[in-house]
Amino acid sequence: MTVHIEAESGEDLAHVSPGTVRNPVIFAPLFAPFGVGSGYVSVTLAYLLGEAGLTVAIIATLIAVNAWPQTVKMLWAPFVDTIGNPKAWYAVGAFSVGISILLMSILPKTEAQIPLFMALIAFSSVTSTFISMSAEIFMANQVPAEMRGRASGWSQAGNLGGAGIGGGVGLLLAENLAQPWISGVVIAVFCMACWLATLWLPRFVKITTELNYAGELKEVLRNVWAVARSRVGYLALLIMLLPIGSGGVPWAAISKEWEAGGNMVALVNGLAGGVASVVGALVAGFVCDRMELKRAYSLFGILVGIVAVGMAFTPRTPMVFVVGVLAYQVMIGMAYTGYAAIVLEAIGKKSAATNFNLMAALSNIPIAVMSMVDGYMHDTYGTDAMLLGELAFPAAALVLFWLFVALTGPRRRSA
Repeated sequence: MTVHIEAESGEDLAHVSPGTVRNPVIFAPLFAPFGVGSGYVSVTLAYLLGEAGLTVAIIATLIAVNAWPQTVKMLWAPFVDTIGNPKAWYAVGAFSVGISILLMSILPKTEAQIPLFMALIAFSSVTSTFISMSAEIFMANQVPAEMRGRASGWSQAGNLGGAGIGGGVGLLLAENLAQPWISGVVIAVFCMACWLATLWLPRFVKITTELNYAGELKEVLRNVWAVARSRVGYLALLIMLLPIGSGGVPWAAISKEWEAGGNMVALVNGLAGGVASVVGALVAGFVCDRMELKRAYSLFGILVGIVAVGMAFTPRTPMVFVVGVLAYQVMIGMAYTGYAAIVLEAIGKKSAATNFNLMAALSNIPIAVMSMVDGYMHDTYGTDAMLLGELAFPAAALVLFWLFVALTGPRRRSA
């Protein structure tokens, strides 16, 4: 059995699906419901529960319930790779997320309902992975190599923009409409409507040489191992573990140092921040189609740190806070696109959902670690030290990474 080893080779004839996605914009609406689910829980629902008098500890627990399935989603990715059609998986995910949000918006915001909220959030988080996994299968199989950067940019624009819709738009509607649950209806309908984008995708045909399902699962494992042991694969796995573009600065928690009010914080961390991230993602998609991907990702990570350092050395005023945090969000959007493009390059076409989500799970590790590191640096050494660390830690990690790349690269033969 021939296994795809190097993504640069371009084709995996055993898994080529008829049809090609020529307009990568389609991946923005496809990925939007994935971001909507997390945005609704972490911003809209969190705010409404806080207004209802629930404790910060309870709200933080609910946000954590939403996050945990994303760290182990590679465990069920093989089923998406091997059972049914990705368009059907997408429909299940989009409608499940929409219905979950609708039910969360209707439930009374009381402590007695917390077990139900936890169940709905966990269900929404798990089924949201069907959205991203199915869309990733189409990205890996039906996007030409020369368009992968733009496709990655539009996918992250959808993801980050969706988070802005679920959080920013969701909260805006909940605060200004007669009944907060109407916001849930609007957001739910939006999630379900995104399924219509699959009608513009080419037909997908899954081809396998295996005669039974156990054989198909073994093939998935072989494909994952083939990617992991290839040079492009293990370098991608390694760079996913670096603290690059993690976005761990808790701007809302330190906003008072810039004398930023609550509405201003909500704006730059919600809707405006989402728009800024989308802009960054689209710009990065253009760059990634014209620059070696690991270099592009490294550059984006350094730019995130430079913006943070700039915040340390500029006056603490509300205007600086708005400009600085939005610039930070632009760079985070760029970094997310760089990550997606590297993964798309490395995984090839076989078992795309499993390979993509294995790397996605790994990329969540430095995000969690840097969030804790930033908190420690702030509480121990102050805000300036934390912001300086946003550049120092990625820079040190990238020096070691590129040294490893140089030392392990193919040797040139002497003439």
